[in-house]
Amino acid sequence: MHNHILSIILFTPLVGALLLVFVPKEQKDAIRWIANIFALAGLLVSIPLVPWFWAQRFEPGFKFMEGAPNTWIPTIGAGYYLGIDGISFLLIMLTTLLGWISILSSWTAIDERVKEYYVWFLILQTGMLGVFMALDFFLFFVFWEAMLVPMYLLIGIWGGPRKLYAAIKFFLYTLLGSVLMLLGILFLYFHHHTVAGVFTFSIPELYKTAPQIPFASAIWLFLAFFLGFAIKVPMFPFHTWLPDAHVEAPTAGSVILAGVLLKMGTYGFVRFSLPFFPSVVMDSRVRGWMIGLSIVGIIYGALVSLMQKDMKKLVAYSSVSHLGFCTLGIFALNSTGLSGSVLQQVNHGISTGALFLIVGILYERRHTREIAEYGGISNVMPVYATITMIMFLSSMGLPLLNGFVGEFTILAGAYTANWKWAAWAVPGVILAAAYLLWLYQRVFFGPVTNPKNEKLHDLTPRELVTFAPLVILAFWIGLYPKPFFEILEQPVNHLVQTIHDNTKNAPVNAQAVPAAPLGEKGSNR
Repeated sequence: MHNHILSIILFTPLVGALLLVFVPKEQKDAIRWIANIFALAGLLVSIPLVPWFWAQRFEPGFKFMEGAPNTWIPTIGAGYYLGIDGISFLLIMLTTLLGWISILSSWTAIDERVKEYYVWFLILQTGMLGVFMALDFFLFFVFWEAMLVPMYLLIGIWGGPRKLYAAIKFFLYTLLGSVLMLLGILFLYFHHHTVAGVFTFSIPELYKTAPQIPFASAIWLFLAFFLGFAIKVPMFPFHTWLPDAHVEAPTAGSVILAGVLLKMGTYGFVRFSLPFFPSVVMDSRVRGWMIGLSIVGIIYGALVSLMQKDMKKLVAYSSVSHLGFCTLGIFALNSTGLSGSVLQQVNHGISTGALFLIVGILYERRHTREIAEYGGISNVMPVYATITMIMFLSSMGLPLLNGFVGEFTILAGAYTANWKWAAWAVPGVILAAAYLLWLYQRVFFGPVTNPKNEKLHDLTPRELVTFAPLVILAFWIGLYPKPFFEILEQPVNHLVQTIHDNTKNAPVNAQAVPAAPLGEKGSNR
């Protein structure tokens, strides 16, 4: 099992999807049980990875590598090649957890075309896991595109009133970014052959030759990858597909979209944009734009959240703000900022995933998300109100909860690079507290003003089970984040050192702008 742990984790949901194909669609309860069993199995088979990875956390390079380069389609140099480091390890564990929680939360929410729903959800789970495991660019792109169709169908079939509009918008935006990224991958592929004389999509091999691309070409390649990843994050101003997709998606779709799919964009920046194009990301103009877009996203997303009348749309826009912090930490280009960014990606999956579950529970009971329809909910649903308060405080970054650790580390990394970046980003923390506390006050405090809310029942045992691991993780990361930083220490330090070394050794090019040393204040001059 140790030698094939990644393949087992990767294909467990797919086996469940294939099994569901042979179950008659009329047997809805059997379909729900099988889907939930395989979703839980996907989480359980990933748990042995925790002690095994922990024992190797300080060892350099990728771990649990399976397959080899050029073994899948040798004529073009594509291989079934998997491996993980601390960054992908945390995202894989987040994916298996949220995948199980999402499918469990769908038990009563989905009653039409149940079989197709769970089949597509399990296929989506496999696609997301593959993105975080692939060490072959061709394989990575296959998984990247494979998850697009299930998400499109989940929104387009089981979504809200404007589901087709939201699904098509999501598909077209993401497809545009994917096509541009594919062109960038092909350039790297042929450039590697020019330099090394070998056709291969092996990511570790491309790491060696990509930094040698002259700046004039690298800037265009960076832009191609940037668009693919920025749309997925989504960074401002490529975010406009996100509120529609979130609002129209079923609750479980929103949980997995916010919790995992958005992280594929930030993961792409960390895994590819930084090590492939170090001279570009260290260029003061490019870096300034990346930081500027991140800060605008932080403030803009928070301000728009303040104006929302729909709870789900408020949480959707809050994701734009929170992911702005993640990209700020990435382009701070120091170990502190990068570690905080990856940890905050995990935190966002925990906190915002819980927020969408919270909204979904009220929607199931009342079939409305309008804030004005509620008031005094804590009087009739005290357990629900307590969990909501915990996750709201987590999302706004209260000390002793997970959001604080991630945001503080990101701001520390940004301050190290340039204190002005941190100063501009800090208002996002204050605005997050404003829109979340205001939402809580309007929905939960005071008397029950709407008679329709007087007999709402509190959380069921199944709903409590979906929240339990998220609450535990929120407190664990907030109180004792050391293990998470130890897991990230080796890959993050190696990445920062790689950027620094390759920037110094970058090809001389008249169009390149000299970059300041890593960590130097005012390096965005």
